[in-house]
Amino acid sequence: MDRIILAIETSCDETSAAIIKNGKIISNIISSQKIHSEYGGVIPEMASREHIKNISSIVKLSLSKAKIKKEKLNAIAYTKGPGLLGALMIGVSFAKGLAYALNIPTIAVNHIKAHIISNFIENENIKLPLLALIVSGGHTEIVILNKENKNFKTKVIGQTQDDALGEAFDKIAKILRIKYPGGPIVDKLAQKGNPNAFKFPDTNVKDLNMSFSGIKTAFMYFIKEKIKLNSKFIEDNLNDICASIQRKLIEMIINKLEKAIKTQRVNNIAICGGVAANSFLRKEMIRLQKKLDLNVYIPKFEYCTDNAAMIAKLADFKFQNQEFSNIKDIPNPRLKL
Repeated sequence: MDRIILAIETSCDETSAAIIKNGKIISNIISSQKIHSEYGGVIPEMASREHIKNISSIVKLSLSKAKIKKEKLNAIAYTKGPGLLGALMIGVSFAKGLAYALNIPTIAVNHIKAHIISNFIENENIKLPLLALIVSGGHTEIVILNKENKNFKTKVIGQTQDDALGEAFDKIAKILRIKYPGGPIVDKLAQKGNPNAFKFPDTNVKDLNMSFSGIKTAFMYFIKEKIKLNSKFIEDNLNDICASIQRKLIEMIINKLEKAIKTQRVNNIAICGGVAANSFLRKEMIRLQKKLDLNVYIPKFEYCTDNAAMIAKLADFKFQNQEFSNIKDIPNPRLKL
């Protein structure tokens, strides 16, 4: 008998639906909300409205692309949290309503754990324990993933004390007058620049924890001082500025990751989350792989940002363990690993 699951992801500003059949992703539809670019960040109420408008058509498109009729579904998975409460409510309510109508179970999924599991989508033979670096717009954590009985067990060993890495990229982009989401644009511009053109200070935080608010503030004052001397400083040096600040941000996170690898004595390493699509981070991971003789796992670009495929993959593992959610289950915007 086939094992077919529909997964829904609505934690922030992507409406996504995916179908997984017997452990293989056969459709993954993502609709990004471009409307937020006008405001320099995600507007929660606006995100919820966009999810309401999009979710039905995105689910239908996912089923159509997979050539699966809804009556063939065995379960429906949804993101329980963390995320924006209103946005999560849309996905949870839609999943519950459809599951009730089809008389099939629902599966609640932790969005952050799903990011880690995105590495398993095309490689179920990843060795454990796995040291995972989660880097996104809202989360920056170093996590140990292991298996206890049939379940994946996670332990956070380091995390940001303030801004997430993706948040720092977006705030820096805003200082440079780059529209939201600025991180990918900074990366694109950085590829044309000199990463050694400008120097920025380190932020010293003990153990494996991190801080990115200080580097953002230092960057802001750096730009202000340079503009006093040259009003067109940003325009004249944009590529070099992006390359230099990107190098510093990635250098900070790689230093912490390398320390974690050595202290934890783990040689299976993965990155995940939206910033895992960053070209410089991906290059640094390959460099680290060769330097320390590691097994490094990097998800495809389509599985880095918020997407339902990662929700589906974790849900598939949970389905096999019969880990179903209660109809009274509610979203948790502050859900922890």
